Amino acid sequence: MNPEVQQTLRAIFDAIDGPILVYFVLINSSYLFLIVCAAAEFARHLRRSAHSWRLDAVSSRLLPGVSLVVPAYNEAAGIVPSVSSMLSLRHPRHEVVVVDDGSTDDTFDRLVRAFSLVGVDRPVPADIACEGDVRGVYVPDDGWTRLTVVRKANAGKTHAVNTGINIASEPLVAVIDADSILDPDALVSVSAPFAEDPVRTVATGGVIRAANGCRIRDGRVVEVGMPSSWLARIQVVEYLRSFLLGRSGWSRLRCLILISGAFGLFRRDVLVDVGGLRAGSIGEDFELVMRMHERMTRQHRDYRIEFVSEPIAWTEVPTTLRVLRAQRRRWHRGLWEVLWSYRGMLGNPRYGRIGLLVLPWFWAFELAAPAIELVGLVLVTVGLVFGVVDPVYALLFLVLAYGYALLVSCASLAIEELTFHKYTRWRDLVVALAASIAENVGYRQLTAWWRCEGLVAGIRGTKAEWGTMTRTGFDDTPAVSGAGSAA
Repeated sequence: MNPEVQQTLRAIFDAIDGPILVYFVLINSSYLFLIVCAAAEFARHLRRSAHSWRLDAVSSRLLPGVSLVVPAYNEAAGIVPSVSSMLSLRHPRHEVVVVDDGSTDDTFDRLVRAFSLVGVDRPVPADIACEGDVRGVYVPDDGWTRLTVVRKANAGKTHAVNTGINIASEPLVAVIDADSILDPDALVSVSAPFAEDPVRTVATGGVIRAANGCRIRDGRVVEVGMPSSWLARIQVVEYLRSFLLGRSGWSRLRCLILISGAFGLFRRDVLVDVGGLRAGSIGEDFELVMRMHERMTRQHRDYRIEFVSEPIAWTEVPTTLRVLRAQRRRWHRGLWEVLWSYRGMLGNPRYGRIGLLVLPWFWAFELAAPAIELVGLVLVTVGLVFGVVDPVYALLFLVLAYGYALLVSCASLAIEELTFHKYTRWRDLVVALAASIAENVGYRQLTAWWRCEGLVAGIRGTKAEWGTMTRTGFDDTPAVSGAGSAA
């Protein structure tokens, strides 16, 4: 190699080698800290569960009513068992509102056959502005099943959800993906904070787990298991680390800014006040919660947004690289768009911990992480090839970037096993541990690249593409595989 080029490379590495190592120490340490916070929250939850009034609340009717809004676009594969399971949830007063957003398959026909739907003359309020003409409102002909199906012209998931909010008749609204299945007590648990603190609580979120590999019967998860696909197995570990432990940790710190669109519960009056979901937003669930934080702070209101670790929503995760790529590109683009839209809150003491702690963390350790990881990996590899990087440094980089991350994943698995113990077979735990290791070999690098693609697309402002995402649907087979779709 040309001595001048080698000298230049060495100068570059001398300038960034320390900061890169510090970055990975900080990001993985912060994840570990969130896991510790989550563990403390789980311990508190388990202590309270032994003397909890939650199950008694079902009979005493202390819980506020809930409208489950289910946006559906080409969901024929799983719509009937999903709606059936939602109707049979244990809750004193809840309804299911399915919004068929112009499906081109037989989603609506399956609902008509399964629930004997008939058209009714029921106006849809216009509390939130929506696009897509409503073509009809349908209810079961038995007169008592609390199901409403709204058929409308396709306008996207955002307008489908807002239409469901408009027609919802209960004070709380849960937005549920059509491919999700809830545990029987999930709705009771996720609505309990509203009964405990009805004035301050404005939103709660529940745990999302991968249904792939689980046994489904009559719209219920009757046996939890690991999927057969390694791609899905790695996502099981990801969901555990991010949805269960990460968000529980932020909630413990009263800093939760993201509730998954697959399972969130909101006060209807607050949803109407902020204008519902914002059209054109890729990360509409994230954007909604950020708008709530901004609005509540500006109004000087004392409020709570909580994550509840007990309720479970099961959803299918991608089993092909094509679908996974589309999902991760979309997620990261949505992250960029929301953070950029609310950049005025970054570092702003007016917004307390959200502005001074959470948003800087998301900018540094969520948005920038994939780019920094790839740059570090490429530079270390190039430096080793051309002899300008010490092999000891390269080993230290791998230990801090990937070994430390593996420790975080193992801690997540251990805490889950000690608290909720969803995976009861030793074989599943061994597979989960193996998936934690496999995640660092190829998978992380691929998803980091896809996330960078989403970031670049967001910065450039290119047209957002949701992509076609197929799923197999829920049935009574031991294994479930597939991927989510979007309207």
